Amino acid sequence: MPIVTAMKPDDFSSSRVLVTGGAGFIGSALVWALNRRGCEDIVVCDILATNEKWRNLTPLRFADYVEGGDLLPRLQSGALGKFDLVLHMGACSATTERNATYLIRNNYEFTKDLAAWALAKKARFVYASSAATYGDGSAGMDDSEADIEALRPLNMYGYSKQLFDLYAKRGGFLNKIVGLKYFNVYGPNEDHKADMRSLVQKSFAQVKNEGVIRLFKSYRKDYKDGEQKRDFLYVKDAVAMTLHLAASKKAGGLFNIGSGAARTWIDLATSVFAALGKKPKIEFIEMPETIRDKYQYFTQADISKLRATGYREKITSLEKAVADYVQNYLETDKRLEPSVA
Repeated sequence: MPIVTAMKPDDFSSSRVLVTGGAGFIGSALVWALNRRGCEDIVVCDILATNEKWRNLTPLRFADYVEGGDLLPRLQSGALGKFDLVLHMGACSATTERNATYLIRNNYEFTKDLAAWALAKKARFVYASSAATYGDGSAGMDDSEADIEALRPLNMYGYSKQLFDLYAKRGGFLNKIVGLKYFNVYGPNEDHKADMRSLVQKSFAQVKNEGVIRLFKSYRKDYKDGEQKRDFLYVKDAVAMTLHLAASKKAGGLFNIGSGAARTWIDLATSVFAALGKKPKIEFIEMPETIRDKYQYFTQADISKLRATGYREKITSLEKAVADYVQNYLETDKRLEPSVA
């Protein structure tokens, strides 16, 4: 199959796409978004193991599925053919994972090998970096590549992502690929993520069963309990931004993927209560000591670089996004389906 050199953010009907982590949260949402843009010639790669993320795939349309351990050998042998686009979302995304050897192999080495293959085959390569690379934010959250050496991630997950960003920069090919620094993404298809699920997902059953949401106390004098701030982004916006950059041939380097507005945990919790038609009841609990020194108190994406590439879409407000997620997915136990916006 010949490589198609032109992709449009709203039309991928002529594209052949590889999505790693394609059964996972953002990966399956990308397959959903590609389906809605006319693309079904998709190869999904993941490691299904024993959790329930396979359920994310059941409504989606794709041509083939490959287990993670088989992907590189099959690509390198030519068995999977050619691709226009590689969306590399596959990784261990647990910020609490402490096995550094595992993270290096899974998040860093695999990404190096896949990027090398994609560049050699002239396939567009878009990969998930992370806002975790910014650490406590003291070095800023600017997605310019100029000073990424100054960033100090707070956990090994963030460092595994930082390593590849640095590798690509030092190798002189970062401007030929696209790295996405996703901020706090939430939405449908995340229920398999255990402790890494968003507060919206975690608190849904809590509110239904107990009528309360529990938030971590603050351990900094400049932040009151529950007023720690994060850049929360609905997954539907995250995948729209991702596919825009994938289709923008002149876009290269690192890009923040966020809402551009920091909101408090109290704002998020209040939105969940409102979506369920209940009065807010919030309790503050102790934060585990193991994460206190690795906790981000403020994140906010500067998305001016994304906007400069021509992304004009309005970003869904926290309140509207939470209402959509709670009422149309959590209440009904639905996954993202291509026939539904």
